Amino acid sequence: MGVIEGLLTLLFGNGRNVVRETAEVFRENSENGAVRAADWQVAALNQFASEFGGNRVSRFDRFIDGLNRLPRPAMAFGTIGLFVAAMVNPVWFSARMQGISLVPEPLWWLLGAIISFYFGARHQAKGQEFQRSIAETLGRTQVVHGNLRALEALENGATYQTGPNPALEDWRSEQ
Repeated sequence: MGVIEGLLTLLFGNGRNVVRETAEVFRENSENGAVRAADWQVAALNQFASEFGGNRVSRFDRFIDGLNRLPRPAMAFGTIGLFVAAMVNPVWFSARMQGISLVPEPLWWLLGAIISFYFGARHQAKGQEFQRSIAETLGRTQVVHGNLRALEALENGATYQTGPNPALEDWRSEQ
């Protein structure tokens, strides 16, 4: 009976489990993998927080952002204006379109490249602004998480004190 118990303890119990350790050779422990993934994600967000943490927007930056907002509405309203011009004065519109037909093809390619780079750069700037806002949210999340832990500790009967309380010390000395 002692040999069988020793063999069963070796295989299935006593802190080390041969079956579980052998299985982990062939398949990752899901819980440990999730912990590693969460640690990796927190580390990446901490890096973003340190990289994009500062929100330094000057008057010049706001002015340039305002200018950057003009081309899209200008193109939209300009296109609508062309349709209105074509309906109001077709002869005037046709004369202008004849002039556009004289623009050489390489110039059209250049205009397309400029517009593509403009919208690509705007997309990249907005993406970086989004990452910056995520980094700021991470900083606030860690503060909120710490506050929630302190509140849970208080709810469970623990005392929470960040440092000496002079008013409490005076009161205790008077008693």
